[in-house]
Formats: sequence, structure tokens, C-alpha cells
Amino acid sequence: PPPGRRRCPGAGWRVVAGGTDTHLFLLDVGGRGLTGKRAEEALQRVGIYVNRNLIPFDKQPPLVASGIRVGTPSVTFRGFGEVEMDEVAEIMLSVLDRPGDEALRELARERVESIGRRFPLYGYDHDMGR
Repeated sequence: PPPGRRRCPGAGWRVVAGGTDTHLFLLDVGGRGLTGKRAEEALQRVGIYVNRNLIPFDKQPPLVASGIRVGTPSVTFRGFGEVEMDEVAEIMLSVLDRPGDEALRELARERVESIGRRFPLYGYDHDMGR
């Protein structure tokens, strides 16, 4: 990584398409024993929204898939910088490493809500849920 930049905690996860220097990339979760569907659902439970997506030569059907598509425009619009993106990546990968761990998911959800409060959506009352 460049000087002063943390190394992504996700070393070892395979980025299939796009690359982390773009606003969109495709992450292979099948190589870690997950399906895109399970990864998508686990992340949604903590407030992170991605899409399951087929990867090249995927053996899974489209509604299951072996990858997730991750996009950054909505969070950069809110003002997230490199530090926040690293934090989101750390949260995501911790959930994906242990998708069935409810205690970990609760901590992840709290961290996601904390970031959301620091970078609120315009016109959204985070405490009221609208």
C-alpha cells in the first residue's frame, strides 16, 4: 500500500473484476466457501447492501452465485474517505469470515450505524429511521 495507508484487512480475498481503484468491483466469495446469496444476506443484516453476482465460469446458478458486487458511489456521495472505506472493508470482511456469528453481526451492525450517524443521508433522521 502507499505510505501512510493501511493495508486492507482482506488480503487473500479475490477481486474478480473492476478492481479497488474503480467505483465498482466483484468479489469472489465462493473461494472462501460462501455463496453470493449467503454473503449478500449476511451483509444486509448489518446494514451493508451488496448484490450477489455471478463470477466468470461460476458453477452456481444466478440466484445463488459465487460473488458479490460492491459499489462505492453511495458512500462517496455521503463523504466517506479512505479511512471510512477501510473501516467498511474491515466490517464487511469480518462478517464474511464468520457469517453465522450473531454476536459479531451485532457489533458490525453497531459499527455501521455509527458510521451512518457520522455521514448521514441528506434528509434522513437516523434515530427515527426515516
